[in-house]
Amino acid sequence: MITVLFFAKYRELLGTAKISLSAADIDLTACTVAALKASLAERGALWRDVLAAENTLCAVNQDLAGDDTPISLGDEVAFYPPVTGG
Repeated sequence: MITVLFFAKYRELLGTAKISLSAADIDLTACTVAALKASLAERGALWRDVLAAENTLCAVNQDLAGDDTPISLGDEVAFYPPVTGG
């Protein structure tokens, strides 16, 4: 399984904090963050808009990740909006 987490306003917008994907849900032969985003975007326009936003941050196994970062079974992928402090 691949665990996908959504934080902050993304959790609220998408109506879920966590989904689990199996090998049957996504092609793992060349799975990357970009491929995962494309697969999740098929769930509808809101999913596409959230995942395509330029400022959406992603982490794989708690390390910041880019679109070309590979994903494997057992990984945890998190999507979250930019974080600011003050």
